[in-house]
Amino acid sequence: MEEKLRALTDRVNQLARAYYVEDAPQVSDGEYDALFDQLLELEKEAGYSLPDSPTRRVGGEPLTAFLPHTHLGRLWSLDKVRTKDDLLAWGERVERLLAAAGAPKQDYALEYKFDGLTINLTYENGRLVAGATRGNGVVGEAILPQIMTIRSLPLTIPFAGKMEVQGECYMRLSVLADFNAKATEPLKNARNAAAGALRNLDPQVTASRHLDCACYNVGYIEGKTLTDQAEMLAFLREQGFPVSDYTEYFSSIQAVYDAIVAAEGRRETLDFLIDGMVVKVRDFQARQILGSTDRFPRWAMAFKFAAEETTTVVEDVTWEVGRTGKLTPRAHLEPVELCGATIRHATLNNWDDIQRKRIGIGSRVFLRRSGDVIPEILGAVPGDQPQAPIQKPEHCPACGAHVEHRGVHLFCTNSLSCRPQIVARLAHFASREAMDIEGFSEKTANQMVEELGFSAIAELYTLTPQRLEGLSGFGPKRIENLLSAIQNSKTPALGAFIFAIGIPNVGAKTARDLARHFGTLEALRQAPLDALLQIQDVGEVVAMSIRDFFQDPFIAGQVDKLLEEGVSPQAETKPQRQSPLTGKTVVVTGTMERMDRKQIEALIETLGGKAAGSVSKKTSLVVAGPGAGSKLEKARELQIPVMDEAAFFAMVEEDI
Repeated sequence: MEEKLRALTDRVNQLARAYYVEDAPQVSDGEYDALFDQLLELEKEAGYSLPDSPTRRVGGEPLTAFLPHTHLGRLWSLDKVRTKDDLLAWGERVERLLAAAGAPKQDYALEYKFDGLTINLTYENGRLVAGATRGNGVVGEAILPQIMTIRSLPLTIPFAGKMEVQGECYMRLSVLADFNAKATEPLKNARNAAAGALRNLDPQVTASRHLDCACYNVGYIEGKTLTDQAEMLAFLREQGFPVSDYTEYFSSIQAVYDAIVAAEGRRETLDFLIDGMVVKVRDFQARQILGSTDRFPRWAMAFKFAAEETTTVVEDVTWEVGRTGKLTPRAHLEPVELCGATIRHATLNNWDDIQRKRIGIGSRVFLRRSGDVIPEILGAVPGDQPQAPIQKPEHCPACGAHVEHRGVHLFCTNSLSCRPQIVARLAHFASREAMDIEGFSEKTANQMVEELGFSAIAELYTLTPQRLEGLSGFGPKRIENLLSAIQNSKTPALGAFIFAIGIPNVGAKTARDLARHFGTLEALRQAPLDALLQIQDVGEVVAMSIRDFFQDPFIAGQVDKLLEEGVSPQAETKPQRQSPLTGKTVVVTGTMERMDRKQIEALIETLGGKAAGSVSKKTSLVVAGPGAGSKLEKARELQIPVMDEAAFFAMVEEDI
């Protein structure tokens, strides 16, 4: 039985590799499916499957959460350039550093910059034993069940040593088109489809996306020495890994740039998304000489293509009302395909933005997806003549109240009964960083306004089971849970309450600073302007916003009503014992993985530290993740200690 199982497993794996990796099918789909089914039956009869069986790829039971995975070798981010001059300058810098070290001139390797999700694969004794996302480069999320659904990745390899292989997972555009033709809810674009599939807790969902992968690096290896890029890629191919069919080598950086231009020209012909090209020094010894910064290897550079642009027509402009009464114009566009997505809307920011960009109804405009994600109208094409001007609203489109022009924005003056404002304020008040009323969403807020006639936040605390009965989606259990959550929210931390009531220009961090400084809500309400200005990061605009907010008679009445209904903000609790952060000022910058920045800042303050928004001589520590920019540079200038997210949590682990 063992020999028969081994032979059939090897045969199906051989056919799968020919189909998925080599793009050279050896049998028809029907014949492959028949052999696959035969293997399933044989495994059922035997009661087990071999470790590299292709039947293991179909996806197992859903996970409840992703666990952290520490990489053996660091996964670097890449520095980026967007122009020829910057690329040539990088090449000159590389050659100057190598020459100074007495190293000979080196060749460059050029590869596609796949637009997907980076994964890290760990092999030991010839078997795939772990797989994870990149994370912060040191710690990622373990996603082995999801990775095992990618049929082009080998589950076993000839090499028996321990090693890590990095690759970029992506969804082919043709696969996306086939998927969307059958899907009840089409996927927006290939990049998000791949990233969403790999970070889905259910491997069955991942398997349904039929992802591919291009492996490009050995980040860690025991028992073997690799000397350059070409040798490494050849080694990966020998082990059965899928490798991009485009890697070229050049002796000059000018030749590299010429090849980049050619690659960008054929971008539209590819069956996958690329958002640039990656240039690397070919020789590994030269890479060691060049070394790295805190964030990037000096021996590699990503050349980012210009964001894709196209033109389309503005068919209409509507105005949306936010929590503060600000009116934001939304452009309705003639549908257009851009970066694999259909774009129908784009923001125009404000009234002054419309005037600056010379846009009217019927205007043909340049449209760009900034970073291939956010639709942005750049302006009207030269010589454009709109069919009609965009009318500046004099009355709120939601409630009909008078509209005021303040600065570059338009505002509805009716804060008392303008429904979109009330809905947005309710949703903000109940949000996690504010009063944290579990189960109270924007949809719930809309129901409170539309069906129960809410006109003020304090009405939340007058709700009864009888009022909620009959509302769509509200059964006995949900009513009980919501009323319990509302009751539990009556003793919030003072900082959370200050953030919840929606003072203009006051975010969660500033709210906590105010709470810590003044101690009580009444002290803050009575604070003069000069007292507010004493708080770090509170300037004149923010201070005036706070003062004007509490001096508004209507707002004062609403705050009083909340207090009358039993809401009792609690002083910010101070840590009971010393922590490594006690008394320290910490700046968090860049992308974080374990928590988002706001959550880490809240944790810092819980541990007795102060979370600051800018780096100064008073800063004690900077926690920097991928994408950290000017704050990290300033920290280096001032010689302030810097650590990554993993080191930060290792430092405070015993205190949380």
